[in-house]
Amino acid sequence: MEPARGSVKNRIRQLRFEHGEMTQQALAERIGVSRQTVNAIEGGKYAPSLEVAFRIALVFAVPIEAVFQFDPDAK
Repeated sequence: MEPARGSVKNRIRQLRFEHGEMTQQALAERIGVSRQTVNAIEGGKYAPSLEVAFRIALVFAVPIEAVFQFDPDAK
C-alpha cells in the first residue's frame, strides 16, 4: 500500500492583508488561539482543527475552501 500523500495550503496571510492588514495577534484573539498557533498554521507547520479552520473562515466571511486548499499530489 502506498503511503498517504498530500499537502494543505492556506491563504491566511493574504486574507489578513486584504482585511485591513490584520495582525496575527488580532486574528488569534478573534479565533481563540495564541499568535504562535496562527503563525504555525499560516506557515504550514501545523494543521488546525476543523473547528479552528471554520473559525478562521468565519472571521474573513469566506467559505473554508477559500482559506484552505488540499493538494493530493504534493509530497
